[in-house]
Amino acid sequence: MQANIKRPNQCKYVIMTAAHNEEQHIEKTLQSIVSQTVLPECWVIISDNSTDRTDQIIEDYAQRYSFIRFLRVERPQGRSFRSKVLALHHGSKLLENAEYDYIGNVDADLSLDPDYFDKLIAKLEQNARLGIAGGFVHEEFHGKFASRRINSVRNVAHAAQLVRRKCYEVIGGYAVLEYGGEDWYAQIRARMEGWEVRSFPELHIFHHRHTGEGNRRLANCIRLGRLDYAFGSDLGFELLKCARRVREQPYLLGAVVRFGSFFWDSICRKSRPVSKEFMKFLREEQRRRMGFSLRISRSKTSPSISEHASETETA
Repeated sequence: MQANIKRPNQCKYVIMTAAHNEEQHIEKTLQSIVSQTVLPECWVIISDNSTDRTDQIIEDYAQRYSFIRFLRVERPQGRSFRSKVLALHHGSKLLENAEYDYIGNVDADLSLDPDYFDKLIAKLEQNARLGIAGGFVHEEFHGKFASRRINSVRNVAHAAQLVRRKCYEVIGGYAVLEYGGEDWYAQIRARMEGWEVRSFPELHIFHHRHTGEGNRRLANCIRLGRLDYAFGSDLGFELLKCARRVREQPYLLGAVVRFGSFFWDSICRKSRPVSKEFMKFLREEQRRRMGFSLRISRSKTSPSISEHASETETA
């Protein structure tokens, strides 16, 4: 098996970026990618109907770096969670004849360490069943970057990820969904097909866009509740998830609004964009996690059980 493992610089990867009015941050992203120790075979950057200087900044880099491909997409004004993935679908057409082992996404408001993709490809090459991989997202708090509380080794942020080509083709690429969640959907589909999904804490993604305040946060809570319902999340799991977010801003209200939107859509029996097999798989995963959490909670009263649970969680 070891003989079949390629060195990162022997692997070919391509990435896509959808950018909408990102003049404030996109140059940080551009600098990060052109400074990678292992460069992408091709990087398609799609301007998603930008009206600021985003296009000009991208075109300047595209003239200097031959692996950058620039594409502009016109659409009605405004942001939507569908528009980003639709833009990526437009960009993917420029990769139809490209040779690559891995394909991925990089958001337009982040920066990476120079060896990010070098190390990420090495992780993928070490495990032939690893289908989707990425790093931990870090955001600025009180002047310093710190790992987000919601980071998890079992979930890969869409911000800067790679997907093994075979896995990408099996799951059908990134899905266009009304409430977003294309990264979550891809991970569930990958696990359904027997692929592993993993995020690595030692690989840092520096996210530069600050989270919105006030009504925008509440609107996001409504969207997330509807997204959870749309994917078919288990009711008990959703309740526990929202309870864990009581201390996130907006305190208490955000968790209540998120669960309320989930419950309302449940009462209204709104249609879902996923298959019954998808919902069954997701709910089984969530119930196993709830059972595991319960065992961990009980183990606190038993040292011998606690030691066993810790080993299981690490594995």
